[in-house]
Amino acid sequence: MAEAEAEAEPVIIGGMVLDIQATSSIPPHPRSTCPGKVYYVLGGVARNIAECMWKLGAKPFMISAVGFDVAGKLLLEHWESTKLSTEGIRRHQDIKTATVCHILDVGGEVAAGVASLDSIERYLTPQWIQQFRPNIHSAPVLMVDANLSLPALEAACQMAVDSNVPVWFEPVSIAKSKRIATIAKYVAFTSPNEDELIAMANAVSSEDVFRPIEKKMYSRDALLQLLKPAILVLLEKGIKIVVLTLGSDGVFLCFKGESNILRIGQGKIKSSGFSRKLFETMTSSSPRDWYSSGTIHDRISNFLVVHFPALPASVVRLTGAGDCLVGGTLASICVGLDLMQSIAVGIAVAKAAVEAESNVPSQFNLDSIAVDARTVYYSARVLSSPSKL
Repeated sequence: MAEAEAEAEPVIIGGMVLDIQATSSIPPHPRSTCPGKVYYVLGGVARNIAECMWKLGAKPFMISAVGFDVAGKLLLEHWESTKLSTEGIRRHQDIKTATVCHILDVGGEVAAGVASLDSIERYLTPQWIQQFRPNIHSAPVLMVDANLSLPALEAACQMAVDSNVPVWFEPVSIAKSKRIATIAKYVAFTSPNEDELIAMANAVSSEDVFRPIEKKMYSRDALLQLLKPAILVLLEKGIKIVVLTLGSDGVFLCFKGESNILRIGQGKIKSSGFSRKLFETMTSSSPRDWYSSGTIHDRISNFLVVHFPALPASVVRLTGAGDCLVGGTLASICVGLDLMQSIAVGIAVAKAAVEAESNVPSQFNLDSIAVDARTVYYSARVLSSPSKL
């Protein structure tokens, strides 16, 4: 794709996956089947994020790999229906399209799962990704998921940094989150949950010094104090912003540095349609810089954590919530909202996701998102006291 055609398109690199989701209607018993429902759902962390962004008005350029099998055809047909470019999606007869089988409990949480994702590492090579250097060069942001191989992650991140494009690293899982170790210096954003945070901190430290924490045992403030050393390790290694996802407890936005860190990625803005309406609605109802007077601005050069609450929701399933939080946040950054506004939108979008049957809702209601995002935005609170690094 020519560079002019790729202007202001966020680039998303990672898995396109067919999810097989089995939900038990009763508590499951070992070594036995139980009644329930089985769904085939279009998934993959990167694909979910990209679809979410598209439904919010962004035009992500997807780089992935699928085969000619049934799963690959389903995924590609849906992507073609969006009218987004398929140029970055590699197809080959030898590719066995990535597939994940999830067993969900009665509350919609993943109880167990098996992932067959080898094809992503094998076929999303540095050489394939390098063909789309012009797209990365002109992007407002690059999102990579940890399904990529280490060489592919490094190649993609290096291209982004060479063009001053901020990188968002999505950890995917505890095991794959450790791939942050070799690319931390390139990463502007990362979005782990608390277990992935611990694994990432151990990986970049080259030591097993941090232990998993059972968050249900602690208050919000106590949990922050326990996780703070691991957060600081990631920030010390060069990551600028840690978006720590806490499920029903919301998000910890963790950072250090000057106030412009909250406006990362806004140098290449282009919006229209839904995305323009999102920008106008959010800037009129949630003005920027509520945090600039006193609460954050005076202490911005130090380590700070801002807590954003989650929203009450009628939960159907939880598998797409984290991806839609990231997708909503990235779509908002790309349209010109600052990071605080963008996180609020991301949480509002995640609420819509948990109330849907699919990983990404079939559509988003702008008015509902704006109302929910405004609630989250004005409920955000600074938690940590300044701490020199």
